[in-house]
Amino acid sequence: MSQFAGVRVTPARALSYAVTPPTHGNSQDPVVLLSSALSAPLAVWDPVVPRLTAAGFKVLRYNAPGHGVSSVPPNLSSTTFDSMAEDVHALLSHLQIEKLYAWIGVSLGAATAIVFAAKYPGVVERLVPCGTLSRSPASAGTQDHFGARVAAARGAGSMSGLIESTLGRWFGRCWLDSHVQETERLRQVMQGRTIDGFETCCAALRSMSFDLHPLAARAGSHVGAALLLVGEKDVGLFQTMEELRRGIESGLKSTKGETATVSLKVVRNGGHLCFIDGFASFLDLITGFLARG
Repeated sequence: MSQFAGVRVTPARALSYAVTPPTHGNSQDPVVLLSSALSAPLAVWDPVVPRLTAAGFKVLRYNAPGHGVSSVPPNLSSTTFDSMAEDVHALLSHLQIEKLYAWIGVSLGAATAIVFAAKYPGVVERLVPCGTLSRSPASAGTQDHFGARVAAARGAGSMSGLIESTLGRWFGRCWLDSHVQETERLRQVMQGRTIDGFETCCAALRSMSFDLHPLAARAGSHVGAALLLVGEKDVGLFQTMEELRRGIESGLKSTKGETATVSLKVVRNGGHLCFIDGFASFLDLITGFLARG
């Protein structure tokens, strides 16, 4: 059974989290951290957690600012990937976790994982970033959709419209219509995110400081192994993930030798939240990568 709690990461802000022990094990079992996408509180991972605990892992999840019951900073524009990585470091210190067996992150959570690994060497043993942007629109010189979405939510005074459009982008109408129960579960989970939370996390994604390319090699040099995943239907991120793979691999080679490799695998049937619509393929890929000798 998951234990839900919170920890104060700054004097003005708290982070909510959940710890789920392995089905059969003890407090010394390896920890797998799962981190979510923008608009996806930690309960989005519920279908995956039992598979990991049955395999002997303790599972740690947390909510980004303004998601679940995690609070937001007084200045909504102050959230960055550095600050979110620092939040996780404070959480691990609070829980007295010195090493993560693996960090599996999707989208916002994947970018946070890479920034964390670059910032804190030797904490993450296995790094698994899935389907993430690598830089902000301002850094990439591309159109900023995040600002428009924040403005739309503010104008509507509600996240309901954005929840529906986000589900459509992530999964497509056909999948949503044929998975009614799971769609409703996701809809309910996504209600646990405030407009302030959406805006402050978008601030990190919009920041000129958000650029993973200079950090990828450093992240790779600070971990023991890495695997990158991208959903089969998330075609817009294929090139980005390959670029990150090359950067992380170069860092891994610098510490593990030239024979070290990092793979980019495609999750069959998966979209942006590939562990949902590509559930079976996702589990196959991570089970092999997480296997203990």
